[in-house]
Amino acid sequence: MNEFLNQRDVKRSVVAVLVLLAVFLLVKSINELKVNSTIGKSDFSNTISVSGEGKISVVPDIVTFSFSVTEEGVDVKSAQNSVSEKVSGILDSLEKLNIKEKDIKTLSYNVYPKYEFYQKQIICPAGSFCPPTSERTLVGYEVSQTISIKLRDFDKAGEALSSLGSLGVSNLNGPSFDVEDRDELMREVRKAAIENAKDKAKDLSKDLGVKLVKIVSFSEGRNFRIQARLESASDSPVGIGGSFEPEIPVGESEITSSVEIIYEIR
Repeated sequence: MNEFLNQRDVKRSVVAVLVLLAVFLLVKSINELKVNSTIGKSDFSNTISVSGEGKISVVPDIVTFSFSVTEEGVDVKSAQNSVSEKVSGILDSLEKLNIKEKDIKTLSYNVYPKYEFYQKQIICPAGSFCPPTSERTLVGYEVSQTISIKLRDFDKAGEALSSLGSLGVSNLNGPSFDVEDRDELMREVRKAAIENAKDKAKDLSKDLGVKLVKIVSFSEGRNFRIQARLESASDSPVGIGGSFEPEIPVGESEITSSVEIIYEIR
């Protein structure tokens, strides 16, 4: 009898051990799954965020204008010939200003049909209402070419504007200003913004009594703003075909970069 009881106790003990082992393995597996589910994710709860700004002022060395030449003709070819002839004369005039060929480019070239609308005569029965109708007739074509020119000698900007106006161009737009080495300048101002942010982070970590571990996030915003205005040598407004040479005050360009850096700390 005692032997039977001892065997039953042993079996119960074995079952209990097996159950505990199974529970242990299950919990361990769940924990491993949780760990594996976060592989590749960065979850830094202890971080600080700092911002930095860099700014430089530069004088533009490029001025750009655009203009259009528009002509009409009974057919596409005649309108194109008129535009080509006029553009050729304009380019010859600009060549005297030593504008390089690479700085003259066509922005768009468009051909549009032109229609005239005529009231159509209809016979309307007495006592009834007949809405007016019209029909269109193709009368020719309009060809328009828009060209952009880039000047690197600001002393000739006014002369170029005056010349374009006297040649009867349409849609004369500009000036817009730029700098030749914009990308390099933007790299410089970004570097200054990053250094500014790093200095702030060092000071902040000392004040907080923490240690900077590594950068976990970086973002940047840029701005390239030019302030300049178009003025003339007289009180007369600038107009197409004017005889005076407009003055082109250059003004200054301001390039700014703002960055945000997030550090892991401990």
